Amino acid sequence: MTVTEQGISTQPGYLLLVDDDRPFLIRLSRAMESRGFTVKSADNVAEALSTVKEEPPRYAVVDMRLGDGNGLDVIEAIRDSNPDARTIMLTGYGNITTAVTAVKLGAVDYLAKPADADDIFAALLNDGEVKIEPPENPMSADRVRWEHIQRVYELCDRNVSETARRLNMHRRTLQRILAKRAPR
Repeated sequence: MTVTEQGISTQPGYLLLVDDDRPFLIRLSRAMESRGFTVKSADNVAEALSTVKEEPPRYAVVDMRLGDGNGLDVIEAIRDSNPDARTIMLTGYGNITTAVTAVKLGAVDYLAKPADADDIFAALLNDGEVKIEPPENPMSADRVRWEHIQRVYELCDRNVSETARRLNMHRRTLQRILAKRAPR
C-alpha cells in the first residue's frame, strides 16, 4: 500500500458505505472522500449486494441493521467477491456474538456507533500492529445476560421461537429483549 504525505491510501479500489441513516451516510461519504477514497454508498441490503456484484469494493463500512435485512449478508457477499477487501461492521446494537460472526464472515473490525470518521479511517487502514487497550470497566450482569441471549439467538439462526425454547422463556419476552438496545 502506498501512502501520500497526508497519510491517504492510494491503493486501487473504492470504499463502499452501507447505512440506512441517510444523513450519517452523506456525512461519512464526504469525510472519506476528503481522506482520498472513491466512495460509493448504499442505504439498503439489496442496493449494496447489487453494487458488490457489479464491482467488488476494496474497502467497506457496513451497518449491521438495515431496513431490508442484515449487514452480515453484505459482508459475506464482499468476502466472496473480494477476499482481500477490508470490511468494517458498524452498529449501534453491538454485542460479542455479532462481532464474532462479522469477523468470521470477513470483517476486519467491528465499531460501535457513534464512531467518527477518524476512527473508521484508522480501522480501515490498520494493519493489525496497533493493539487496542481492553476496557477499564467490565460488563454489567445485565449486559452479560443480554450477550448470552444474543449468542443463543445467533446460534439458532435468528429464529425467535427456537431461541425462546432453548432459553426457557416466553417468545414475546424474548422479542421485547431483542428489540431493545444493549444494556451498559
